[in-house]
Amino acid sequence: RAGLQYYVHFMAVLSVYLGVFNLLPIPILDGGRIVFCLAEGIKGGPVSDRAKMISMQLGLMFLGVLMVMAFYYDIMRLQ
Repeated sequence: RAGLQYYVHFMAVLSVYLGVFNLLPIPILDGGRIVFCLAEGIKGGPVSDRAKMISMQLGLMFLGVLMVMAFYYDIMRLQ
């Protein structure tokens, strides 16, 4: 109903939000990869595979909890 201009603006804002969210330093996202590269540069060698795996699992759990909370609050708002 609002028109094409509103739709394009909404899609642009959503794209920017997703881009910024992707750069958060959560290990499963691209920002986490940047943190690992910085850590390797500071350390002078690669980060252990065990540390990478544990941080990836924690990051995935964090994102899962974040998604469940978002769904919960959306459902509670609809009632």
